[in-house]
Amino acid sequence: MNDKIFGNQQLLSTMEAMAESGRTAHSLILYGEKGSGRRTIAAYYAKLIMCRDKKDGKPCGVCSACRTIADGANPDVIYPQRSGKLGGYSVETVASMAADAFVKPNNSSGAKVYIFTDCDNFDIRPQNKLLKLIEEPPDYAFFIFTAKSKSAFLATIISRCVCFGVSPCTEEEAREALELKGAAPDDINRAVSCFHGNIGRCLDYINDESLRSRVDLTKSLADSIIRRDEYSLNSVIFPASRDRNEGVEILSMLDLLVRDAAVLGKDASAQAIGCCKEAAQRLSEQITAYQAARMHMHIEKARRAINCNVSMPLVLASLCADIMDT
Repeated sequence: MNDKIFGNQQLLSTMEAMAESGRTAHSLILYGEKGSGRRTIAAYYAKLIMCRDKKDGKPCGVCSACRTIADGANPDVIYPQRSGKLGGYSVETVASMAADAFVKPNNSSGAKVYIFTDCDNFDIRPQNKLLKLIEEPPDYAFFIFTAKSKSAFLATIISRCVCFGVSPCTEEEAREALELKGAAPDDINRAVSCFHGNIGRCLDYINDESLRSRVDLTKSLADSIIRRDEYSLNSVIFPASRDRNEGVEILSMLDLLVRDAAVLGKDASAQAIGCCKEAAQRLSEQITAYQAARMHMHIEKARRAINCNVSMPLVLASLCADIMDT
């Protein structure tokens, strides 16, 4: 198994230095965009905590702790289960985890690690229930949280955690990682053109037909905006109203494409971060930076409405009208 972590070398070095000095943080927040390696780095931190045969300050990768963590089979590295429509963590789940945290581990490292992944919809109530535990944890208990942004957490949670931003890799690193995964050259080129240095999203693009369909739909939305065709825009976006998560993801990809249009309108050689630089370039020839900012505002308003459970078809129909009026 290849355990190489691409990019974020300064972050990894900081974690290694913390472990080497005996100042390993008991509570950690890793934030960054989906697919940027948050979960992989969380597992690496767990290895730093539990490996007892580190080499040059790094986990050995071959001991029982390292191998079982890599396989997701270590009984003392716990991933609490998400639940509900929004995929958050319930009060009951947090209460059960808190009780378990005071049961001493039975392993050579003498540690227990709880990894809360994708905390973007972490309700206030379970967060409040966590406060006392992460403020005064047992010596052997460690808590890692991952999310797109620190804003997913209460200020009181953030103040009790060490926070690290996780960044995508370079496109060259992404290509190397995808080659190591056995991806075909053409697939790599298409994936990197859409998701650049985000290795996780590139892998999803290669392996997940539904994600490729969402990318194609986003490109079609951009084409409808470029042609100022409101009927086409409504027709193309309508399928996104069938699934909340799919709709939010498509809006996020469209938002990045609009951002690219604003940037490319100022500098045609600028680096794109959205899923189609060609579409963004064409859109930049049709709209001003002010119009792009207005479109971003409308898209963000639609995302907030969807997150508040407003009717998806109504939200998307309103968004189409707003974009055409921009």
